[in-house]
Amino acid sequence: MDSKEIRSICKEKGIRMIDFKMTDLDGRWRHITIPVERFNDDIFIYGIGFDGSNYGYAPVEKSDMVFIPDPATAVIDPFTDVPTLTMCGNVCVIGKENTPFDQYPRNVCLRAIEYMKAEEIADEMLIGPEFEFHLFDNVSYSVEPQRAGFTVDTRQASWNSGKESPDNKGFQVPKGGGYHIAAPHDIAYNLRSKMCMYMEDWGVDVKYHHHEVGGSGQMEIEVELGGLVDMADKTMIIKYIIQNTAVQDGRTATFMPKPIYGEAGNGMHVHMLLMKNGEPVFYDEEGYSGLSQTAHYFMGGLLKHIASLCAFTNPSTNSFKRLVPGYEAPVTIGYATSNRSAVIRIPAYAKSPKAKRFELRNPDATANPYYAYAAILMAGLDGIKNKIDPSANGWGPYDCNLYDLPEEEKKKIQSLPKTLDEALDALETDHDYLMAGGVFPERLIHIWLKRKRRESLEISQIPHPAEFQKYYDL
Repeated sequence: MDSKEIRSICKEKGIRMIDFKMTDLDGRWRHITIPVERFNDDIFIYGIGFDGSNYGYAPVEKSDMVFIPDPATAVIDPFTDVPTLTMCGNVCVIGKENTPFDQYPRNVCLRAIEYMKAEEIADEMLIGPEFEFHLFDNVSYSVEPQRAGFTVDTRQASWNSGKESPDNKGFQVPKGGGYHIAAPHDIAYNLRSKMCMYMEDWGVDVKYHHHEVGGSGQMEIEVELGGLVDMADKTMIIKYIIQNTAVQDGRTATFMPKPIYGEAGNGMHVHMLLMKNGEPVFYDEEGYSGLSQTAHYFMGGLLKHIASLCAFTNPSTNSFKRLVPGYEAPVTIGYATSNRSAVIRIPAYAKSPKAKRFELRNPDATANPYYAYAAILMAGLDGIKNKIDPSANGWGPYDCNLYDLPEEEKKKIQSLPKTLDEALDALETDHDYLMAGGVFPERLIHIWLKRKRRESLEISQIPHPAEFQKYYDL
């Protein structure tokens, strides 16, 4: 759409405000809104100025930047009282001619695609994230010098089975027993359907939704495959819709990887494949599990760089509370078919040439999707360019349950980082593949390392409630 079409929609739909959504360094949406009367063609040329340093980015010559909205992303926001049209877009640095700001997440994603095309490896990367999250009735948390702790609750959790209340109807979900559970146990069924309808209206194609394993309110919505940049945009949209629809219903949604101790955690598994001239790059009928040698090299790149990748795909201290044995979350560096214990899983059900793909199982939704998806692509491209064979490097295929291996065998297999600090250490020594083609600016990597190390240190210094339980009486 152009500005004329947008004005026509505004008139037809009675739009009173135009909203512009931007992504900060951590991957949160921020926004600025103008009355529809202030909207004109100049906004698409000169944009809207803002202070980028407040978004977490390293300052350039000066902190003033300009947001250029993308009219193709225009949609009516369903969560506003005043009729509002909202748009995403890109950020530029102000100069004689505005130039794309190299640290802005969407620009990094766009450069990754340009690099892939320039190397003539493929012209399209399709990805399909799976969105796992928890729905709670309420949440409270406090981090004070004299008090630290949190409380979450949902009436469907097994801990409420003995609650004497008129609201207790006795259909609690057992711990770890929520997978595809039906109503009346699945109290969020209608809410998830509403979320999916909002997504469809916003242009997000939903594959399906269901209750996940975690009995205390774990859900999943899975979407159809889409282009890398488009799916990064849609990841932001999906999180916005899920969180706001939950609030609209009097509940709260979180994508925290491990909000409940002893229950399954929330991942964001990423399915992926490459296309060139409309043909699948990853398919070979004779290859292992129907995958081409190029696909194996791509997997080899992911597995070689997986530790440093975790700094972008699992960028929270909470991320590594999910990546532990026993909950279908990956802990080992390897690949296999239909094996959820390996970090790369090849779905056996995807048999047709254009559906042949694999999934990376370690990412979670605390990631900035633009950085995470771009980093995944860059690692895979490095594998293709340098012909990194995963089998020759001892990364599989592991057609067995890696959790059940004898301890001596487990010791022979490389593991994912166990903490955010380990992932950051890996990124500090292994990031050249991200900088290829100028995709990730070195300054961005440095500010990311500094920011995340500060975050990790801060959290590590806060006394934990479990420490009182373990040590108070010693």
